[in-house]
Amino acid sequence: MRRTGSALAVILLLIRPAMAFVIEEEEYFPATGGSSQSISLLSTTDTDVLRPAILAFQEANPDVAVRYVVASSQEVYAALADDGQAFDLVISSAMDLQMKLANDGFAASWASAATARLPDWAKWQDRVFAFAQESVVLIASRRGFRGLPIPQTRRDLTELLRDHPDVFRGRIGTYDPRASGAGYLFATQEARQSDSFWRLAEVAGGLSPRLYISSIDMISDLKAGRLALAYNVLGSYAGPRLESDADGVVVEFADFTLTLLRTGMVPTNAENPDGGGAFLDFLLSTRGQALIRDRAGLPPIDEAALAARPHLRPIRLDAGLLVYLDRLKRQAFLAEWSSAMSQD
Repeated sequence: MRRTGSALAVILLLIRPAMAFVIEEEEYFPATGGSSQSISLLSTTDTDVLRPAILAFQEANPDVAVRYVVASSQEVYAALADDGQAFDLVISSAMDLQMKLANDGFAASWASAATARLPDWAKWQDRVFAFAQESVVLIASRRGFRGLPIPQTRRDLTELLRDHPDVFRGRIGTYDPRASGAGYLFATQEARQSDSFWRLAEVAGGLSPRLYISSIDMISDLKAGRLALAYNVLGSYAGPRLESDADGVVVEFADFTLTLLRTGMVPTNAENPDGGGAFLDFLLSTRGQALIRDRAGLPPIDEAALAARPHLRPIRLDAGLLVYLDRLKRQAFLAEWSSAMSQD
């Protein structure tokens, strides 16, 4: 029976439709109590970040095996919208792409006591749910600044770059919104909030900025001395990696700091939607929220924290996120951004 079962598993793997999207990581967490079911999770969140939550979920559900697949936000979108891949829960930092998937009919309805407790701004039509709220920050190297003051607002940063081009030329990092879904979200949402985004983009664009597709790469290059600063970095990644680094500084801008909502949705073609929803509910539970805060470094959903820090400006889960996903608006935005970034 074991050999027959193994052979069947191999056959199923062979006949499963090939994945056209690019996978960055994939890990299988076997059931600890004899598997009777499994769930398949597709995520933009690194495996190590959610590993404690996955293992704790399996402690409570020992008969559930978990397959965890990591891809970029654009690849996650393509996996569902273009390839029709089946996953039981999709987790992404690109709120706008999650909203588009839901708006286009790829998200199933999921209602539970856990989702009912979420504030209205952290969910959309019982289809997209936030489980973490993360600041989008500036990170800086004290050595790289050569004694110059660390800016606390976008105006401070713009003036600093304009007045000291020799210090920052080739040593500024930021997302490439053409290649990164999260980077495009941050750029468009910041442009909606203030004209200061374009003034800063024009000044930084004249200083040969380095473009990235991940926060971790920017943080690594700052720690290695290749960057003096990186702009629009996920604070949940920067904080733990720089807290013991005497050189690194994390800045939440006082004028406003965008706050990303990391979200989950159960796809309409999920093979085990109840399993995917159960994992989402675990992330939203008291234990799950404590785990992602204390072990994963992801700030949980907390209205009181936002009220106490009025400079934090959450990106709301609403139809406004779809505006810049319009093809013509996206082309126009990226053309203007490319023009600002190509002055050198």
